[in-house]
Amino acid sequence: MHHKAYAAQCSAVKAHALAESEQRRSSLTLFALALGSFCIGTSEFASMGILQLFASSLDLDITSATHAITAYAFGVVLGAPLVTLLAARLNRRALLLGLMVLFILGNILSAVASSLGMLAVARFISGMPQGAYFGAGAVVASYIVGPGHGGRAFALVMTGLTVATIVGSPLATFLGQNLGWRNTYLAVAVAGGLAYLSLWLWVPRTEALRGGSLRQELGALRKPSVWVTMLVAALGVASIFAVYTFIGPLVTDHVQLPASVIPIALALFGLGMTAGNMIGGRLADLYSARGLVVGFGSALIVLAVLAIYGGSANVLLPSLFGVGMTMMIAIPTIQVRLTRAAPEAPTLMGAMNLAALNVANAIGAWAGGLTIGAGYGLLSAVWAGFGLTFAGLSLFMLSLVLRQGPASQQMQFPAAEQGSGS
Repeated sequence: MHHKAYAAQCSAVKAHALAESEQRRSSLTLFALALGSFCIGTSEFASMGILQLFASSLDLDITSATHAITAYAFGVVLGAPLVTLLAARLNRRALLLGLMVLFILGNILSAVASSLGMLAVARFISGMPQGAYFGAGAVVASYIVGPGHGGRAFALVMTGLTVATIVGSPLATFLGQNLGWRNTYLAVAVAGGLAYLSLWLWVPRTEALRGGSLRQELGALRKPSVWVTMLVAALGVASIFAVYTFIGPLVTDHVQLPASVIPIALALFGLGMTAGNMIGGRLADLYSARGLVVGFGSALIVLAVLAIYGGSANVLLPSLFGVGMTMMIAIPTIQVRLTRAAPEAPTLMGAMNLAALNVANAIGAWAGGLTIGAGYGLLSAVWAGFGLTFAGLSLFMLSLVLRQGPASQQMQFPAAEQGSGS
């Protein structure tokens, strides 16, 4: 009797230890994915923080220098579907490792660029892995956290990107201000090497993460709902970049604060994005549309306040937090809606979400640069962002009305929003 009790106790201890080991392994996998997205986010957003530095170094005006940022966005937009489709059959682990190598190469080339053309090409290469990375990362994260938590899984991968706006981008900007902008990109490349090592060590080797057929992936692109959701994302999220791209000039030129405040402003924006990402991940799993409407709708209010009263530091800095938070609330919902529209191609849908967000990057930076270049002042970029987000929200609401299906009913009857239907 005592022997059986002892055996049962040993078995329970072994099961507990195994469960703890599995939990630890899962946590390390999620950490590796987030570290990769942290490096990618730092590379993307640091370019905006050091915009004035490389513009001065390469003898460019601010409007021309934004072309390098736009080139990165185009790299994401073109790379997201292209890389994902070419690597459709690859195991997601192998794909993540290959993408990180390409990312490291792009940032090394950015560090040695001697002209706007060279820098634009380097930033294009740096951007190419981003969409596919987030798509494959979301698939791996979904495998780790289990079914029914697609919003949480995507939010976990996005956590690295949002933390990059709190720590990575401000630190990279500080580094650029003190050691030169080229060292910013070199530091990002080194961090990318650490991310590669983490992915190699901790992403599981399993057939469960195998790729799919090219025909299956392409079939998802024939669905109109996928393209409507991407257009909503591209328009609606553009205000993030219409504001973030010009944080440096807003702080130093418009509000007349010292350059040392720029990293603080970037960190506030990032804190807002991180908070919004956490809220948005939960809303995306519970509701089919509310996260997007709440995010875009509240962002319009914050943008209007910033555009009207942003000449005061007491308004500018809290508003940067507010813009980051409200816009990030919407993004996990966009991902969940894309995945539900084409469940047979989750990697491609994750990649296309990032592609749409980087169309937003290009549109936002372009629209803001256009209004500033036309002589309407730095805060005109915020109004440009307001108009784009308003267009995105209007298109989404129109799509719900025209659909006359579950999504619109869920908007009208909160009790019906529970569950995973779209």
